[in-house]
Amino acid sequence: MNDVIRELFIDKRHNKVRIALTENNKLVELQEENESDLFAVGDILLGRVKKILSGPNAAFIDVGYSKDAFLQYYDLGDNFLTLQKYTHELISGKNVSLEYYKDCKQLPKSGSINKVLKQGDVVLIKVTKEPISNKGPRTTAEISLAGRYLVLVPFQNKISISHKITDNEEKKRLKEMAETLRPYRFGLIVRTAAQDRSFSELQNDLEDLLNKWKNIEKNLKHASPPKIVYSELDRSLSVVRDILNDSFSSITVGDVNLYRDITDYLEKHSPDKLDILKLHKGTNSLFETVGLEKQIKQSFGKKVTLKSGIYLIIERTEALQVIDVNSGYKSNDNKNQEENALEANMEAAEEIARQIRLRDLGGIIIIDFIDMHSSENRRILYDRLKELMKSDRAKHTILPPTEFGLVQITRQRVRPELNIDIDELCPLCEGTGQIKPSILIIDNIFDNISYILSTQPAKKLSLYLSPYLYTYIKYGLPSIYLKWKLKFKNKIKIFKNDDYHFLEYHIYDYDGEEISLQ
Repeated sequence: MNDVIRELFIDKRHNKVRIALTENNKLVELQEENESDLFAVGDILLGRVKKILSGPNAAFIDVGYSKDAFLQYYDLGDNFLTLQKYTHELISGKNVSLEYYKDCKQLPKSGSINKVLKQGDVVLIKVTKEPISNKGPRTTAEISLAGRYLVLVPFQNKISISHKITDNEEKKRLKEMAETLRPYRFGLIVRTAAQDRSFSELQNDLEDLLNKWKNIEKNLKHASPPKIVYSELDRSLSVVRDILNDSFSSITVGDVNLYRDITDYLEKHSPDKLDILKLHKGTNSLFETVGLEKQIKQSFGKKVTLKSGIYLIIERTEALQVIDVNSGYKSNDNKNQEENALEANMEAAEEIARQIRLRDLGGIIIIDFIDMHSSENRRILYDRLKELMKSDRAKHTILPPTEFGLVQITRQRVRPELNIDIDELCPLCEGTGQIKPSILIIDNIFDNISYILSTQPAKKLSLYLSPYLYTYIKYGLPSIYLKWKLKFKNKIKIFKNDDYHFLEYHIYDYDGEEISLQ
């Protein structure tokens, strides 16, 4: 993996932040975050028990979202009773200190949630999985705060070292530093990023986490649920925090404000990485400029076709994810059926490993490879798939292929669910079966601009157009655009968006908000 060129691209368009990770110019991870999202993984919430479920031994928690949060008994943690009492005393306004707080008895590993919680109880919980489909967020009562190098765990006294750090001498060094740094009544988890870092770097990270804990205590004073008492970093910053390492060659940001935020973060936590941070400048979006928009369109969808002709069918059911490998038109007449099957499967395995990361497929994944009769060939395929999946930071387990070519993978999702719709509406009718006369579309745009500027005379407008409309308006002597600039006194600028349909256009105000004329 040393020769892999890893690049991170972060862009913001119309209140949506998109984050893409590429390896050798190929998209391997994609995340999207809407600024309107109520909360994210890592947020700490104050909620109220809405319903106790005896069967699954769990509770639904009202956190102010349309779907209640889900909290199971085994996610309460050993020190739940202590945390619960401490939280309630903070809410009541008492001046309590974790350092001198007396522990309650620990919860048994197996017990009933209805003996610990009842309807109406107030609880402090942390989001571990964002809402999926018709399910609310998954939560835990084992509160922790993640930093760049350390994770701070209140009401604990243990020190843990990331299992990804395999060098015994480095483990010993980090544990000794963590033992020196660990505050009383707090546990510490040393993250993989702490490898080869200095004592002062870990100390600064810890001080930042302790300040965050103090803010949580402050926010709990006289608080009432539902309330967010601690919000994680913006996802762009949390991604930089969690995955940035020496293997990255560049971080390119397409938004000035995000660029400033990431610069501030790197100056504080990783100043040696400032030289790989770049700001994208240009009229087209960052994702369009570097070809990511095209890769997204190619990579998502039920059918994914490889250059050789092999194609994958990827389907999601309620219980599991299914990936079917098909040879398509790929065949080598100089090889027998077994050799062709192995070659096709090996090529498909590389794309499957990428697709699992890219779509963040979770739960049970069944892969139906092309049948191979040789147990040796099945072992070769299994070893190759395991090697390809090593770059996946999500916890996963891969079982060997069966004699029928089925491989089972269990994998824990690491990101919020992402649904990319690559299908496009009819560019003319937008699914209605009827269109406006195309000869009138320019007049409609002109009338809309005239109306907006007459009601907002001091504002400037940005007009985003399909490639067809952009070309029609931009070029010619004299061009329609030149006439408009003279008419509207340079209060309008036009931009091309390759994703727009044939006659699609949108108008945005000076602050970047779309103006609806419905």
